[in-house]
Amino acid sequence: MPETYLINGQVYKDRTFKQMTVGIRNGKIYLLEDNEKLPEGADIIDVEGKKIIPGFIDIHCHGAAGVDVNAASAEDLEKVCRTVAKYGTTSWLASVLTDTEEQTLWCIDEYNKYKTLEHKGANLLGIHLEGPFLCSMYKGAMPEHFLRPSDISLLKKYQDRAEGDIRYITVSPEVEGVIEDIPKMIEMGMTVAIGHSGADYETAWQAINNGAKASTHTFNAMRLLHQRQPAIMGAVLESDIYCEAICDGRHLHPGVVRLLIKVKGLDRVIAVTDSIMAAGLPDGEYRLGVNNVFVKDGDARLADGTRAGSTLTQNVALKNLLEFTGRPLGEIIPLLTENPARLINVFDKKGSIENGKDADLVILDENNNVADVFVLGNRIL
Repeated sequence: MPETYLINGQVYKDRTFKQMTVGIRNGKIYLLEDNEKLPEGADIIDVEGKKIIPGFIDIHCHGAAGVDVNAASAEDLEKVCRTVAKYGTTSWLASVLTDTEEQTLWCIDEYNKYKTLEHKGANLLGIHLEGPFLCSMYKGAMPEHFLRPSDISLLKKYQDRAEGDIRYITVSPEVEGVIEDIPKMIEMGMTVAIGHSGADYETAWQAINNGAKASTHTFNAMRLLHQRQPAIMGAVLESDIYCEAICDGRHLHPGVVRLLIKVKGLDRVIAVTDSIMAAGLPDGEYRLGVNNVFVKDGDARLADGTRAGSTLTQNVALKNLLEFTGRPLGEIIPLLTENPARLINVFDKKGSIENGKDADLVILDENNNVADVFVLGNRIL
């Protein structure tokens, strides 16, 4: 691969924008020093004053472009990779909805096959298990008959089959065995999030003290704050764990997004999509795991009206956050880049523009639209 240099760009580094030249060598970032000359024969791309930011990282995604992760072949996963990259997502986790043991293992096997394919889109970093150790009362779109108590032997079977690539798991603290098993999940290499839960305040804090690091789609599918019974919501807000937020304007009112950022701080909120196969497609009937999902005006719901994921993409999430909060772009970028990278322990390679990190880059125009995307140095758009 020839060396590539992005010149005349406003580079997002150290939480601000600087006029710099970004070099790409063997898929890695190389920042040029002032007055350093470009080598002859290099591929020069003039970004004409546009902003160069780290690629977006989506840690909670059930699909896009007609692909449902729970039914996705290896080739289907690659299709999602190529689709979400157009929206600035350069890395993602495949979120497997609670399903049968057989189907979950099938999903893992297809993920393993995906790793052998030629890749031209976003990095698929691993798997997110949303369940099956979840509370039925706050199941949301989870099929209740597949929910179960914590089972470390089953989880070990999944992780062994995935060759250690289950990076993230959502559990409910009040479910039998979960609190005791959180340290074992962490030992297996999983980052633990709490959600789909009606846990009381004390139980939620036990999960956090045992190592839970995040809250899944915060405020959604969880018992909310009451002044005398703060519940899981109170523990999530009071603690320093990360909070996923679906910023589509449907799951969270803009005022709630502003409140979440004010309470948690800009370094503890993560903008996820929780997208389903309908992302990037028109209204209609779709699937989410075993569920039929009906999308009207971009809003995904089950037949009973329960909201079932979203049709959000991360480029839209970015623009929504800017609109909802009124904050400058430089303050919002970490919610889609650095924060998720830190949570799932890939910040050594991704999430910021630094020498030696993966060349996962997004170029934004003056209206903050995605104008160009690079994944591991390969130009996508």
